[in-house]
Amino acid sequence: MLSLRYGKNKMQADDIFQEGLIQIFKSLHQYDKNRSLFSTWSSRVLVNAALRYLKKYNWMESMTDLDKELDREAERESVMEHLAAKELTEMIQLLPVGYRMVFNMFAVEGFSHKEIAEELGISEGTSKSQLSKARRQLRRQLESQLKISGHE
Repeated sequence: MLSLRYGKNKMQADDIFQEGLIQIFKSLHQYDKNRSLFSTWSSRVLVNAALRYLKKYNWMESMTDLDKELDREAERESVMEHLAAKELTEMIQLLPVGYRMVFNMFAVEGFSHKEIAEELGISEGTSKSQLSKARRQLRRQLESQLKISGHE
């Protein structure tokens, strides 16, 4: 599921997952059961593999510096309650790669904007803006989905 959130499609997610498994195998000697659960450690390795994969394929070109963005929409979290995880994952996959990476790192993996900025080589403001735009785009997709399914 993690690689699906970072990949644009199943094929890309499979590549990310394969790269992640290779990294887990190569780094297994570094795992310390006294520091974290294996699932936590392996998830971090998979996230890093996803980031390396996406950097390799020029994801940075799709990111724009949104520090100048002034328009901030109010958050409406209630829409999220009507979706299954699979539907949400499919919607996340439709996000542009920059939005998708920041959204996953912040909302799903729990990275701070400072950590995201350091990992991706962007400013904290860009991270915040990418997250804002990702949420806005997801909100539009969700609202559209809810209209179609009659939940509004």
